[in-house]
Amino acid sequence: MLKPLIFAAAAAGLMAVPAQADEAESTRGEAKLAKLLDGRIAGEPQNCISTTGSRSLKQIDGTALTYRSGDTVWVNYTRNPQSIDDSDIMVIKRFSGSRLCRSDQVHLVDRTVGFLSDVLMLDDFVPYTMPDTES
Repeated sequence: MLKPLIFAAAAAGLMAVPAQADEAESTRGEAKLAKLLDGRIAGEPQNCISTTGSRSLKQIDGTALTYRSGDTVWVNYTRNPQSIDDSDIMVIKRFSGSRLCRSDQVHLVDRTVGFLSDVLMLDDFVPYTMPDTES
């Protein structure tokens, strides 16, 4: 009678470890994003942004995708940020030409085995800029 309880407790403990790891990863990602956006203010969210390739599109683990354009940092928090893993390769299927839009598909491919690991559901892109300082 005691053995099943011990095994159940052990299994529950093992299941909690990935959740704690995901939470720690998310916290690190949130700190990294906060550092990137330090001093910036959010602007009006947009459905699409103009991009010149996808090399500047960066992943912040468990948090968001970012894109730099001049002095603006665009952030897409996605509808499933927990799936963002910067060790995955992003394969972007654009339906809007050179623009990146919330309707586009971002497939994440595991770098090691080459299998699809997840699909990101994009949301609006929020621009973050430095406030104008007038003397």
